[in-house]
Amino acid sequence: MGTFNYNDTTLYNLRMLYEQLGYKRYKMSKFEEYDLYLEYKKFLSTENIITFTDLNGKLYALKPDITLSIAKNAKPGETQKLYYKENVYRASAETKEYKEITQLGLEYIGDIDPYTLGEVVLLAARSLHSISESYVLDISHMGLVSALLDEARLSDSRKEKLVSFLGKKDAHELRFSCEKYGVDSDVTERIVALCEIYGDFESTYGQIKTLATTPAMLEAVKELESVYTFLKASGEGAHINLDFSIVNDMSYYNGIIFRGYIESVPCSVLSGGRYDNLLVKLGKNCQAMGFAVYVDMLELYAKHEKEYDVDVMLCYDSSVTPVQIAEKASEYTAQGKSVKVMPYVPDGLKYKQLVKFSEEGESVSDGIS
Repeated sequence: MGTFNYNDTTLYNLRMLYEQLGYKRYKMSKFEEYDLYLEYKKFLSTENIITFTDLNGKLYALKPDITLSIAKNAKPGETQKLYYKENVYRASAETKEYKEITQLGLEYIGDIDPYTLGEVVLLAARSLHSISESYVLDISHMGLVSALLDEARLSDSRKEKLVSFLGKKDAHELRFSCEKYGVDSDVTERIVALCEIYGDFESTYGQIKTLATTPAMLEAVKELESVYTFLKASGEGAHINLDFSIVNDMSYYNGIIFRGYIESVPCSVLSGGRYDNLLVKLGKNCQAMGFAVYVDMLELYAKHEKEYDVDVMLCYDSSVTPVQIAEKASEYTAQGKSVKVMPYVPDGLKYKQLVKFSEEGESVSDGIS
């Protein structure tokens, strides 16, 4: 398996990436009124929310999500370019226990033109690239999915069922359900065809063009092409795939959505998209899109990937001075190596190299893992 970068420097580099393009850090309190999360529960990635009652009898929640709070405080008519590094509180998918999870993300709220759209998706791609050179950003478009399902002339509940099968790449259930619901055969074939599209943008783009038959679908296809052209010109085109199994709730998301993956992690480490519909539901007359980096996933799999605790175990004896020891350690850190400096090797430590340092010089031997 490959490796990827994850440490405090990784998070710092991501923050600098966002600040270079004018995004300002957003900070919020640890809790929010519970009613906000209750009303928009379907927007959240978790149903498990930690609540408490304050001294005045009002019900609050430890925040399980940042985007919803940012959207709630959006000011129509004012462009906001924000990023955040905050802790959220939710049940872990792995341990099923409540955890305090660090989340890093970015939100753009305001009028979204083709450049802005491209900028946000580009920052998502470059976020992945800063973590690993082996990455892919899979892109979909809820506008295209929604417009195609409108052709089926079904109730919202039945559309939601089709969306769930699309998300599972279950072409068999999609076809069966369309036939059961009496969907026109041509529309059925196009829905199933959409489900089966996956691959690099240039080899799959022609397929989605043939599925687009209405102005809304054609507009979505045009927007996908515009974003890809932007990413390709910025040097990220080779990492972009089309994948229409990436779906979100149509009542909140209305445009391009995406998920990011890196080698060595079996699930997405980034996701985002355009969510104008959420702002409408919140009574805000503005547009919005953004993404989140799942720091908890990076932490989890960075631990799995880590073969050594430290690159160099530097052992010294009493014949060398503290200044000499510090200079020797600096020689290794200047090479980008991590160094543990002690007069002896601690039990259980895993290291790549063992360096024994005395007035006679240094001896280097292979470490243990």
